[in-house]
Order: sequence, then C-alpha cells, then structure tokens
Amino acid sequence: MPTITKLYSMKEASQHNTQEDCWVVIDGKVYDVTKYLDDHPGGDDVLLSAAGKNSTEEFEDAGHSKSARELMQDYCIGELDPTPAIPELEIVRKDQPSNLITKLSSKTLQYWAVPATIIGISVVTAILYSRKK
Repeated sequence: MPTITKLYSMKEASQHNTQEDCWVVIDGKVYDVTKYLDDHPGGDDVLLSAAGKNSTEEFEDAGHSKSARELMQDYCIGELDPTPAIPELEIVRKDQPSNLITKLSSKTLQYWAVPATIIGISVVTAILYSRKK
C-alpha cells in the first residue's frame, strides 16, 4: 500500500523557525529537525539559521555525507506543495481613486514642496532686499 505524503506550503513551513519547533525544506521535502538540534555536528545554530526556509543550496554547499542524507529520512514529515500560491486580487471600484494615483500625488507633493518653499522664500527676500536700497 502506497504511503500518503503530507503536503506543506512554504508559508506553513516558514512558521516553524524556533528552537522549540524547527523545520527545514531541502529538495522539496519538509523535515522537522527539532529533536535533532542538539545532535547536529555543526551545532544547532546552523539548523536554526536554515529554519523555516528552503535550505537546499546551503545543505548542498555543506557537503553532507551519504549517512547524513540517510539520517534525514527519519525527520522527513512531508513534501513541499508544488502548487504555487495564488495571490489575492485587489478589487478597485472605478469611482474610487486608485492607490497608484494617491501614492503619486503624495510623492509629487513631497518632492516639490521643499523646493517650492525655498524658491518662495528667496523671491520674498530678494524683493525685500531690493526695496531697502
């Protein structure tokens, strides 16, 4: 009978990133290495820095032995869900100003307010100075 593999999203795996609950993702598989932290030859800080993220590159760069790769199977709890997460769409009504317009107008005000103020003060100062002569 085939074994059923549990699928985890990367978002779910990323929530397990502490010393009390430590998961790593390597080659599309999810490993709960919480109980292995104290036994890891490189120290628990290596696993904790890889916790909650895809650490395939770091794992391969470390040059793990065949026995280390076999030991990993004891900690495998599932696979990474290959289905990409679909971002939520933002619904904008036509009678509402879009966020882009609001952002652009605030940036325009931010970048032009200071130079316009400086020019205004310079003009007033020049007029007052010329009247004194």
